[in-house]
Amino acid sequence: MTASSHTLRTAIYGGSFDPLTNGHLDVVRSACRLADRLVLAVGVHPGKAPLFSAEERLAMLKEVCAPIAAEENAALEAITFGNLIVSTAQEVGASLLIRGLRDGTDLDYEMQMAGMNGAMAPDIQTVFLPASPRVRPITATLVRQIAAMGGDVAPFVPPAVLARLKDKFPR
Repeated sequence: MTASSHTLRTAIYGGSFDPLTNGHLDVVRSACRLADRLVLAVGVHPGKAPLFSAEERLAMLKEVCAPIAAEENAALEAITFGNLIVSTAQEVGASLLIRGLRDGTDLDYEMQMAGMNGAMAPDIQTVFLPASPRVRPITATLVRQIAAMGGDVAPFVPPAVLARLKDKFPR
């Protein structure tokens, strides 16, 4: 089948990505295998004070995820959004909403979100991607806390992110 003979399948994966972790990369790799085009959507919300600016997070996503997408033959875009993820999905033409799952707690929450999103946008399918065992315990919150306290986060983040974390928390 040629690209012109079928519609490109677009997936959107939204999150704070503050910072981008190896867990996120695990989901990105799997998502690129499902879609022809993956849109990474950085949530920006007034009142929240992220460690990295939206621009810094977009730059990290592009730098680290572009080679993964290329390896999987998927187009990659990185955008910001401040509204509902389903509204953003509709704006970018996504039919798949990607969500990563670490554990049963994530599943309970994500099932509720999928139900609400499905009610608001029935044309967008939520796809759950289970985290690989080696990245299951990683959360961006824990990475930020460990880095802020001088701990080694090298096993949890890509090298480009590690360098930026070291700039944020010089010892």
